[in-house]
Amino acid sequence: MKCSIARSGDSESEWPEAAVQHSVAGIESEGHCAYPTSMTTHSDLDLVIVGGGIGGVICLKYAKDAGLKTVLLERRERIGGLWRDLPSWQDIQFRKEDWTLGNVPVSEERQPGILRNIEAWVERFDLVPQIVLNAPVTSAQSYEGGWQVATDGALYRSRWLIAATGGHNRPVVPQVKRNDSSITEYHSFELRNPEELKGKRVTVVGGGASAYDLLDLCFTYEASSIAWVYRSIKWMRPTRQVKYLGTDIRLLAKYQMLGLSTSAMNRRINEDLRARYKKAGITEIMPEGDFDIRRDQLIPGRPGMIRGFRSIERHRSEVQSVHGKTIRLSNGEEISSDLLLWGTGYAMELGYLGLDSLTKARRLNEISARCYSVFRSSDAPNLFLLAPGVLETNTSTPWAYAHVARSIMSHIAGTSVFVDPPVQDLTNHYDLVKMLALHDRQNYPVGLWYLKYLWLAMFHPKARPMPIP
Repeated sequence: MKCSIARSGDSESEWPEAAVQHSVAGIESEGHCAYPTSMTTHSDLDLVIVGGGIGGVICLKYAKDAGLKTVLLERRERIGGLWRDLPSWQDIQFRKEDWTLGNVPVSEERQPGILRNIEAWVERFDLVPQIVLNAPVTSAQSYEGGWQVATDGALYRSRWLIAATGGHNRPVVPQVKRNDSSITEYHSFELRNPEELKGKRVTVVGGGASAYDLLDLCFTYEASSIAWVYRSIKWMRPTRQVKYLGTDIRLLAKYQMLGLSTSAMNRRINEDLRARYKKAGITEIMPEGDFDIRRDQLIPGRPGMIRGFRSIERHRSEVQSVHGKTIRLSNGEEISSDLLLWGTGYAMELGYLGLDSLTKARRLNEISARCYSVFRSSDAPNLFLLAPGVLETNTSTPWAYAHVARSIMSHIAGTSVFVDPPVQDLTNHYDLVKMLALHDRQNYPVGLWYLKYLWLAMFHPKARPMPIP
């Protein structure tokens, strides 16, 4: 079984359904896109939201609260975004109490529970009337005063556009040579049935969260042998506890609201991480250089991977080619394998916006570094890019999306919130609140907002979800 997913370096390749980007509708005419006259046109909208995942749905909730005339366009037949396409074993990296906001329920940390939670937002706030399903966006063009967004059968004109198509919408596998390969390959996105790992010789490629998950699955489902290929490794917080307890977002919130400096937090975190790596006996894979919360995500350790670490055959290299049952690495080593699992992550595809600077970007930080106050694009007017400033940070995505969405609606209403120059640093958890509070006085009254969030950081019960902003 071959992967049918985007491979870096390919000019054209098949993507899985969750990553499909449709070609531009219409024809080019004198530098402008001419749309078919038979298309239904929806004009005078305040806002179009592209993408029906958790970020897009939360934005729609706040747009409705603000009384904005809004449409959310979702390419699938149901909302859910990437979480609808992920296998059931995929999960969040922290406690479900930190994902949940208010009384919007979440039953578990794995994919089925998260998908039901996204659907619960739609039901709880009666968002169905403003959602258009089966509406893949074929192109979006800015013009004086707003945006034109085209789907296969309709054209939407609005003053503002929020791109909420996710930061992980294009699974990526490096381009390698294949010659009569008989090795089954899956990206972590495609591994639907982990039972296939049982009794197999498995090779995992990658040095981040996806690879850690795949290594953990190899032990859970009793692979006969495990080889791990990585070029570099990201920091994690080793733990033998359940994965969801591996990081503590609420502790980070306390540090931030008490005014602990970034250098002081980094010092504490590095001391803790190095002690944990030593205690777990995995100092061989401790990343080079210090952890820096301004640029690094604190990934929770996977207990199965840590317990079985000594049985993993490790190769610091890259996959060069696959022939028969043999994987050849760039350093000349060879691995005999039955299954090749790519934990090589995702890229962000924003080609439908027609902006070269965004189309060429491959990493989230490259995009967020081109946005005023992390979220408002500097490459086009009246455009917000939601995911790059939230994913891969040290925070709960619903928490971050809710605060950002609320302030976006303030900006649309006339308050200049997203005006600070682009930055390279991650905006982590309560640092995000502090950034928004500088300009969004409607939602963060002077003085009072700080007391509110200080109380939440210090005294809100850990077993209870945080309130909806």
